[in-house]
Amino acid sequence: MIIIDQALQTRATLGKPVKVAMIGAGFMGKGIANQIINSVPGMELVAIANRNLEKAKQAYSEAGIDDCQVVSSVLDLENALIQNQCAITEDAILLCEADGIDAIIEVTGTIEYAAHLVMRAIAHQKHVILMNAELDGTIGPILKVHADRAGVILTACDGDQPGVEMNLYRFVKSIGLTPLLCGNIKGLQDPYRNPTTQAGFAQKWGQNPAMVTSFADGTKISFEQAIVANGTGMKVAKRGMLGYEYKGHVDEMTKMYDVDQLKELGGIVDYVVGTKPSPGVFVFATHDDPKQRHYLNLYKLGEGPLYSFYTPYHLCHFEVPISVARAVLFHDPVLSPLAGPVVDVVATAKIDLKAGETLDGIGYYMTYGQCENSDIVNQENLLPMGIAEGCRLKRDIPQDQVLTYDDVELPAGRLCDQLRHEQTVYFAPSKTLVMAQ
Repeated sequence: MIIIDQALQTRATLGKPVKVAMIGAGFMGKGIANQIINSVPGMELVAIANRNLEKAKQAYSEAGIDDCQVVSSVLDLENALIQNQCAITEDAILLCEADGIDAIIEVTGTIEYAAHLVMRAIAHQKHVILMNAELDGTIGPILKVHADRAGVILTACDGDQPGVEMNLYRFVKSIGLTPLLCGNIKGLQDPYRNPTTQAGFAQKWGQNPAMVTSFADGTKISFEQAIVANGTGMKVAKRGMLGYEYKGHVDEMTKMYDVDQLKELGGIVDYVVGTKPSPGVFVFATHDDPKQRHYLNLYKLGEGPLYSFYTPYHLCHFEVPISVARAVLFHDPVLSPLAGPVVDVVATAKIDLKAGETLDGIGYYMTYGQCENSDIVNQENLLPMGIAEGCRLKRDIPQDQVLTYDDVELPAGRLCDQLRHEQTVYFAPSKTLVMAQ
């Protein structure tokens, strides 16, 4: 974002940097820390929280800062901020509650834990930048309601594919075209991958095997495309998305989609496998004006009716500070739900499941996630993938069957279930909607 660099430089010149704290110091968290500390004038990473304190310390030290103060209370943290000393803690709630912090970057990839943190940060009027599509795709719409009431921004981030898609979507709309497809380019899609099959890849890149699995088994891309759908109003053409495999360039795929179907659905989110440029994103759009279509053809975008726009990369942690600046300085979310959920991610059996078993988490051995339009999710009482972990099965479920609320017993007392219930009620199309209990 060209305007962002000048705005941050002004804050640096004035000696009034944007002050941001981060929750989560894993693979991506360390990258974000390094980026802000060494490459973003006008912004300071003032605190990091991680349940393993040593990892928080490591994130700072790898970025060149070794004199962090360990804090255990809000007062300790606020005093560290006054003294311009970086702080680390095991208690992420402190970051959410302390004065002197403009925004929180949430990088945990969790659902229940993150839900508590985001709600607390919103209550203390802090902007929240989510590098957590799983949380966003499960209860993002109701979290956005709470953020709006508090007058703060809740947003996904630049750098992750959903944010890059949304930036491209906004650009395409801004030049007068109508986006009909927001797409994500993948190199692999195999719903039966698990942490054992992905262990070697994870070790090579220093990543978590479960996180790597969530990419390989399609769960991650489902969450990513769900939040794009919720931010644009687009749907999916079918459960699981179309997911074409195509080895050529994405520009060559414009004839593979039914434009009338795309228009009827109000646009769709989708993904493609093996297509160039990987790992980019793309938007297919139309233009109603024949005069402008003539110009688009002259400018080498073809004769239509679909025109291809793409970004050939997404740079993850490099771009996250841009999102912070957009929220704090311009009140501009990268990607937030328009209203209620349009597309959800539903839990699907990765293997044959047995009654009495307790479901494991995202990217593990028992389930994978698929996109489904939210009206169908409600009609069929389907179990959201973000809710599935910890649920106890009431009956046997065959491989590839989508789970329903009727198939499971929910753990007691979870905030994520309360917020999901609140979301369903708040955005119910009528008072007669029957809620899943």
